Amino acid sequence: MTKLNRAQVAQLVDHTLLKPEATADDVRALVAEGERLGVFSVCVSPSMLPLETSLPVAVVCGFPSGKHTSAVKAAEAAESARLGAAEVDMVIDIGAARAGDYAAVAADIAAVRQAAPDVLLKVIIESAALTDEQIVACCEASERAGADYVKTSTGFHPAGGASAHAVRLMRETVGDRLGVKASGGIRTSEAAAEMIEAGASRLGLSGTESVLAGFEE
Repeated sequence: MTKLNRAQVAQLVDHTLLKPEATADDVRALVAEGERLGVFSVCVSPSMLPLETSLPVAVVCGFPSGKHTSAVKAAEAAESARLGAAEVDMVIDIGAARAGDYAAVAADIAAVRQAAPDVLLKVIIESAALTDEQIVACCEASERAGADYVKTSTGFHPAGGASAHAVRLMRETVGDRLGVKASGGIRTSEAAAEMIEAGASRLGLSGTESVLAGFEE
């Protein structure tokens, strides 16, 4: 793999603030920092929209549990798109995945896809809570339902965040047809490089500046 410099890695980053206690001032600071660092996008909670920024704006949907009804997720995604979100990161019903009900997983994703047809749709499968077989099946369901990306984690699940193993398995499953976003617990440049090497085409980072500092100019 070609060695990436700091600016190239920054262009893979969704600069993220999803803490429930985040204020409007915190989000404005996130946007300013993201613009300064040259990230690809900022990722926030939907209640923080609309944002004033030249960067693409991503929002989460059904976050962090995924246990919202499909109708609620669809309405949330549609409202976010109306308020300027270019990307939506939705959480699947993880219990449905663990039970092997992949038709329900796909239907949930399809409802959001239909409600927000113009956004880039990333599907959070919470890979640390799934077996390898379940990860593969969720990626296949995501592709069937019209997703653009599959994403490892919310960063809020006790099972953990991204792993290079999960990213590699997700990339092998979706090939070059979908993007793969690694997020959750990526706090060092070494971890970020490992995720990129495993096949991640986007990184969800909250400590972006310190991660980028480990890459050469």
